[in-house]
Amino acid sequence: MSSSEPRVLQFCHGYDGPFLDCARQYAVLFEGTEYKVTTVYLTGEPREEVRQESASDEVIFLNYRSKDIRGLKLGAIRDMRRLVQGRNFRVCIAHRNKPIYVALLATRLPVIGVHHAFGDYDRPMRRLFANRFRNRLSLLAVSNAVRDEIRSRLPAWPAERIETLYNRIDVEAVQREQIDREAARDALGLPRDVWIVGNVGRLHPDKDQATLIRGFAQALPQLPRGSLLAIMGSGRLEGELKHLAVSLEVQQQVRFLGQIPHGRRYFKAFDLFALTSDHEPFGMVLLEAMAAGVPLVCSDCGGGREVAGRNGRLFALRDVSGLSQALRDVAGWDAARLEACRERQREELAQRFSDAAARRCFRLPADAAPARP
Repeated sequence: MSSSEPRVLQFCHGYDGPFLDCARQYAVLFEGTEYKVTTVYLTGEPREEVRQESASDEVIFLNYRSKDIRGLKLGAIRDMRRLVQGRNFRVCIAHRNKPIYVALLATRLPVIGVHHAFGDYDRPMRRLFANRFRNRLSLLAVSNAVRDEIRSRLPAWPAERIETLYNRIDVEAVQREQIDREAARDALGLPRDVWIVGNVGRLHPDKDQATLIRGFAQALPQLPRGSLLAIMGSGRLEGELKHLAVSLEVQQQVRFLGQIPHGRRYFKAFDLFALTSDHEPFGMVLLEAMAAGVPLVCSDCGGGREVAGRNGRLFALRDVSGLSQALRDVAGWDAARLEACRERQREELAQRFSDAAARRCFRLPADAAPARP
């Protein structure tokens, strides 16, 4: 690799959960351009499958443990200084707070900080740090909801330095991975001939499956005969949620599927996908459900509304009756209404939530010029 070719440094905290695909999403922005992408993972052991799925020209694992990067992170700063030495990096894309902190202290590069969650600038010291480096720091949020919160925390910043670049999926790759309805139901142990509401997520208060179970139970008498609620995921609330289903006398109609590897493969098993989270920054599962052609019902909060507002039904947070009505409404859609929904989803994925859509929107900062560490 030539040291003179223009390069992008992508710096990630780790590759667990959705963050490996986040690295892929930003690496593919530079496909077909003059830039080569080096992706660096702060934590996590070297793994060949991660290297392959990062879609980068070069992947480096710093292999820190979480306990090693508390405090000042001096070791990580030294490593990053050595890494950029003598290379023609033009910009650093840093995901989450620790990589942003290290990138700003270790290099003189313009830094694009990508924020995937709410609350990142609630702490006064983080706001102070961001303000200290605002001349070479710009921020991207995964939804307008996250963007607007950041703007409220950093009111002196120009709006154009805090923008939205939506999460997205490789639509064709996700659809190739998804198996057909009958095979998906067989794999999940679900009957082929009933109407099924699906939910995927940790069994955690943030995901609010309690409201989902209550809304489903309320709607059940008006849903198609034999309807089921299938919840894919695990977590500390499993026992409590199962007890709730018993207390509502719907334990036979609520299936707890547990943790399913590569769960999005099976989304065609569902007739409707419901997300009841109380403060979702974005909701990648909504895009994966859209790729499967499944109608959406989503709580009207956080970033989820920016996806489902055009492609499904919204209900107010923790509004059991509103959720119940939304389930009944979608259950009553005829074939023409369902096909119209799928057509809108296909258009939205292509125009707003695909890699191609992101490439059309993304721009490097004007100061992304050669810089020495």
